[in-house]
Amino acid sequence: MVQLIMKTDIHPANQRPVIFHDITSDEKYLILSTVETESTDKWTDGTEYPLYKVEISSASHPFYTGKETIIDSAGRVDKFRARMEKAAAAKNSK
Repeated sequence: MVQLIMKTDIHPANQRPVIFHDITSDEKYLILSTVETESTDKWTDGTEYPLYKVEISSASHPFYTGKETIIDSAGRVDKFRARMEKAAAAKNSK
């Protein structure tokens, strides 16, 4: 169980423990949050908590990991590379 020890009357009333799941690194964190969620997951203590999936956290961000990764959730990298190749071909044909 997460123990709530905070100053009174300065935090939102709807905060609760939420599991944040970094889908890139598969790491999970249990922290207090007000984020709205639609799914739940079990934590290591066997208790079920709301689940919120994120693409990048400190477990997968290049600044913290020292590793460069490309996260392409909507084909943006491929579209960018295609534009760059087209621009390079147009420049070379001149």
